[in-house]
Amino acid sequence: MVEVMRMEQTLHQMASLISRHASSTGTHRTAVPSLMLMHATQPSDQPLESVYKPSICVVAQGAKTALLADEIYRYDASSYLVTSVELPIVGRIVEASPETPYLSLKLSFDVDVILDIVKNMNPPVSIPAASRGITVNQPSPGLLEALVRLLQLLDTPQDIPVLAPLITREILYRVLQSEQGALIQQFAVIGSHAYHIAQAIQVINREFNRPLMIEQLAKSVNMSPSAFHKHFKRVTAMSPLQYQKTVRLQEARRLMLTENVQASDAAFRVGYESPSQFSREYARMYGRPPMLDVQELRGSITNSGMF
Repeated sequence: MVEVMRMEQTLHQMASLISRHASSTGTHRTAVPSLMLMHATQPSDQPLESVYKPSICVVAQGAKTALLADEIYRYDASSYLVTSVELPIVGRIVEASPETPYLSLKLSFDVDVILDIVKNMNPPVSIPAASRGITVNQPSPGLLEALVRLLQLLDTPQDIPVLAPLITREILYRVLQSEQGALIQQFAVIGSHAYHIAQAIQVINREFNRPLMIEQLAKSVNMSPSAFHKHFKRVTAMSPLQYQKTVRLQEARRLMLTENVQASDAAFRVGYESPSQFSREYARMYGRPPMLDVQELRGSITNSGMF
C-alpha cells in the first residue's frame, strides 16, 4: 500500500513537471539533449511514425500504443516502453482529453552506457539469445523518482551538464534491474547475436536509400546469411528487406508531408528507381496512393491541431 501511494505521488509529480515544461500540444525538446516531452489533449487521428532510437518511453498520464510490424505494445502510467535498437514504430495516442491530457517523456540512451553499467553490476545477469528489441516493463518507485529528478533539472539548467548524465545512468541502472533487464543488456554485449544485429540495423538506417546487400551485410557482422536473417527477425519482427522498405516508406511519407516533396522525387530520394513500384508498395503499406494519402493526412493533422 505504501509503495502504491509512493508510485501515485511520483506519477502526479511527473505529470505536473511535464505539463509545466510542455504546456502546449505536441512534442517538445528540452535543455537535456536526450530528453523529449509530449503533450496531447486528444487521441491520435493519425498514427505517428518514426524510427525509435534506443530509448525509454514513460507515460505519466494517458496511454499510447506502439506498432512494430503486426505486434502492438500498449503502455500507460502502469508500464513503460523500452526500445533497445532502432526500430520503425507506428505510435498512436489512445487515451487523452483536454481534462486529462496525455503526458509522457522519451529518454534516448547510448548502448555503450548500458555496457559500462553492466560491467559494474553484481552479480551479472545471464544474457539470453537474441530476442525482440522492444519490451514493456512495469516501473519501480526508484525509476520514477529518478525520472522526476531529471525533469526537475529543467528548472535549474546550469546543473544539467553535470547532473543529467549521472541521473541518466541511474535511470538506466533501474531499467536494467527490472524483470526484462536482461533483454536490454543483450544489445550491449559485444559479440552477442543481438549486438551484431544492432550494428547491422545502424548500417541499414544510415544507408537506407542504397541497395541492401544481405550477404555483404551479414559478413560485416560475422554472421552467415541464414543466421543473420533468423536473428534479425527475432529482434525486429521483420526481415532485413521488410525493415529497409518500412524505413524508406516512412521517410518518403515524411518528405511529402513536411517538405512538400512530390511523390516521384520522394521515391528517388529514399532509394526507389521506379516511381510505379514506389506507388504500389506505398499503397500496400498505407492503403492509399502517395499524394492522396498525404493530402488526407495533412487535412486530419490540421484539423486536430497536432503534428
